[in-house]
Amino acid sequence: MTPDPLAALFAELGRLHDLDLAETELRRRGFTRIAGVDEAGRGSLAGPVVAAAVVLPAGCVLPGLDDSKKLDAECRARLAPEIRRRALAVGVGVVAATDIDSGDILRASLEAMRQAVRALASPPEILLVDAVAVPGVRIPQIPIVHGDALSASIAAASVVAKVHRDGLLDALARRYPAYGFDQHKGYGTPEHWQALRLCGPCAEHRLTYHGVVPEAPEPVIEGRSVRRPVRIKV
Repeated sequence: MTPDPLAALFAELGRLHDLDLAETELRRRGFTRIAGVDEAGRGSLAGPVVAAAVVLPAGCVLPGLDDSKKLDAECRARLAPEIRRRALAVGVGVVAATDIDSGDILRASLEAMRQAVRALASPPEILLVDAVAVPGVRIPQIPIVHGDALSASIAAASVVAKVHRDGLLDALARRYPAYGFDQHKGYGTPEHWQALRLCGPCAEHRLTYHGVVPEAPEPVIEGRSVRRPVRIKV
């Protein structure tokens, strides 16, 4: 059966309408500057964690907008500049691998989100945040579980954060060509684990993540192995 382009168009408009329901309700209650906040890179073995905050205008229709994890690289690359062009404000926050190691990934993600909100040209009236509340931000917040699939502004933030971070990892790939960061963006693919086995970690790896630093063999004293403390898996 030949696809009906008109039916596909109406289906997409309906999906985008549903994606904007949270923002529509907040606007009905009088909020006009609603920022969606999301991060990218929590599960990566290397590179920074990046967050974005995006304030979309009322009635903004961005065909194809969705949770960045559901989109391919080409679609994200098309959407990110369009989001930046049409948004009322965009802020980005970046926390480096060394700072992730000095604390933990949750604190680093929240710090990146704080930076992104503070980087907005003017403060929003309310935040929609993917799954968590951001401490240290004196703005009303609504955490939404799976918010990047349920809120247009959070979805837009997820795309901006992902594309910004991918660009940073592409730059790291040129500095550290042995690891293929431009291919896997620091995530634990078989190729990345193999590069770690061959080369060991570089300065951009998260050394506190399980397996990034090779386990040393257990020392042996008088024929008995001495067990090392168990490392916390991330």
